Amino acid sequence: MTITETLNQIFCMVFDDDAIQIHPTTSANDIDGWDSLSHVNLVTTIEAKFNIRFTQKELLKQRNVGDLIADIERKLAA
Repeated sequence: MTITETLNQIFCMVFDDDAIQIHPTTSANDIDGWDSLSHVNLVTTIEAKFNIRFTQKELLKQRNVGDLIADIERKLAA
């Protein structure tokens, strides 16, 4: 399973919507209910699934799913 496929499953679970299909350009504006609380749930679920931790600086720079995937790939390669 690719990082994008795993992330898509996480997005569907966190936002309780099996119809979500994420893309690198997907942002909070594209998903109903993506607010600050759901973002915290999303980040903690991603960190647990991939066994990684994001820094505050990384989180502030992430503007879309593509940025998120790039950070995950970089952390998994380290």
